[in-house]
Amino acid sequence: MDALKPQRNEPARMERLAKLPVFWGLEGKRVVLAGGSDGAAWKAELLLACGAELHLYCEASELSESFAVLVAKSQMLRWHDRPWGSDIFGGAELALADCETDAEAASFYAAARATGVPVNVIDKPEFCQFQFGSIVNRSPVVVSISTDGAAPILAQAIRRRIETLLPLSLKDWGALAQTIRERVNLRLAPGASRRSFWEKFVDRAFTERLDERSEERLLADIGMQAARAGSGRGLVTLVGAGPGDAELLTLKAVRALQAADVILFDDLVSAEVLELARREAKRMLVGKRGGRESCRQEDINDMMIRLAKAGKRVVRLKSGDPMIFGRAGEEIAALEAENIPVEIVPGITAASAMASRLGVSLTHRDHAQSVRFITGHSRQGRLPENIDWKSLSDPSVTTVFYMGGRTAAEIEAALLAHGMPALTPVAIMISVSRSNEQRWCGSLTQLAAAVERLGVNEPVLIGIGDAFGAASSAMSRSSPLIQKVG
Repeated sequence: MDALKPQRNEPARMERLAKLPVFWGLEGKRVVLAGGSDGAAWKAELLLACGAELHLYCEASELSESFAVLVAKSQMLRWHDRPWGSDIFGGAELALADCETDAEAASFYAAARATGVPVNVIDKPEFCQFQFGSIVNRSPVVVSISTDGAAPILAQAIRRRIETLLPLSLKDWGALAQTIRERVNLRLAPGASRRSFWEKFVDRAFTERLDERSEERLLADIGMQAARAGSGRGLVTLVGAGPGDAELLTLKAVRALQAADVILFDDLVSAEVLELARREAKRMLVGKRGGRESCRQEDINDMMIRLAKAGKRVVRLKSGDPMIFGRAGEEIAALEAENIPVEIVPGITAASAMASRLGVSLTHRDHAQSVRFITGHSRQGRLPENIDWKSLSDPSVTTVFYMGGRTAAEIEAALLAHGMPALTPVAIMISVSRSNEQRWCGSLTQLAAAVERLGVNEPVLIGIGDAFGAASSAMSRSSPLIQKVG
C-alpha cells in the first residue's frame, strides 16, 4: 500500500490569517468605554446588543446627541460623568475608547494592557488588540467580515452581498437549532451521522419556510439518522473536481468536500479545490498519471471499502467528471459488491472547459453535428485497438482525445491513413483552466510536432475537427503558435 502514501506536498489546512476571528460572549459582562462621540455610540450599540453591562466614561460636554438618546433608553448602560482613569478597568471584560490624539490613545492602551484587559481604540489600529468587522446579523447566526483595516469599504460591499444570500428566516432556523441541539446530541453520536443530520438541516434552512411542523420533521430525521448509524456503514461519494479551476466546482461538490471524513484525491486535482474541503478531513493522494508511478486501482478500491466499513464518509475526488475516463465504473462495482452506498456528483469535464476557454462550440450547425470523447491510451498505455478510425476521420465529427500526449504521433498517422484531410483544424490544450495553461492551434499534419514542443508532463487534451477552425484562425491572427495563458 506504499503507493497510497502522499506523493506531493498537500495544501495547507489553513492559509495565513491576518487576524483570528473570535466570537466573544458578553452577556452580563462588564465592558468599559471612554468617549461620547457618534463613533463610540455605534460601538456601544453593538456591545449592548450582545448583552454587555456597559460603563461609559465621558463628561457631559463631550456626549453626542445620539449617545445621549442611547443613555436615556438603555438599562444596561451606566454613564459616569467623568473622564476615564486607570481605576475603571477592574473586572472589565473589554475596554474601548474614542481618543482624539495618539498620546491619549497610547495612555488608554497602556492602562488597559497593564490590567490585562483586551483593548480597542476606535479608528487607531496601532492601539487595538482586536477589531470589529462588518456584521451580517441573523442572530444566533452572525457573520463578521474583516479586511484587517485595509479596505473597510470592501468589507461593507462583501456584507451587502452576503445579506442578499442569507434569508431573513435564517434567524428562526438558528433558534430552532438551539432548541433541538441537546436532543440531537443525545440520539446521534459525534461523527458522520450527526454531521449528516445537520447538513440536511442546513439544506432545509435555505430551501424551506419554517412552519409549525418543521420541528416534527427534524425530529423524524434524527430517528432516521440514528437507525442508519446503527448499521455501522459509511458512504462513498465520487466527486468531479472539474479541470482545475476551483470556481468551476458545483455547489453539491463543495458540500460533499465539506462533509467528508476522508478524501482520496487524484494527482490532477488542484490545491485550490482541496482548499475547499473540511479542515478536519484526512486527505490521501491516490494519484494516477500516465508514465509515472501510480496507485493500483485495486488498492484504491480496497481502501474505499475499508474506510466505508469503518463508518467514514469518503469522497473519491477525481479531476474532470468522474464518469468520463475516471474508472468510476470499476469503483462503483467494487463498492456495490460490498453493499456500500455510492453517490455521484458530476463535474465539468475537460473537453467542455477546453471549448469554453477557446470560445468554440463542440457542435455547430455549420461545422459539426456530433462529438466524441476518446481515451488516448488503454490499460497497456497504448492507443486502444478497437478505435473506429474510419468514422473519426470525418472532420464534421468533433473528436476530443483525453490523455493523448504520448500517442499524438499515432493519432495523427491513423487519421491521415483513414482519409482525414491534412488541413483539418486541431487544437491542443495543456492544463486547461489552470494558471499554467497552454494552447496551440494548427492542422492535423502538425499535431505530433506540436505536442513534442509542448511536452507531455502536464495533462494534454487534443481536439480535432472543423469545429476548431474558428479558434485556429483567431490564434493565427493574434497569437504565436504556442500560447501560454496565466
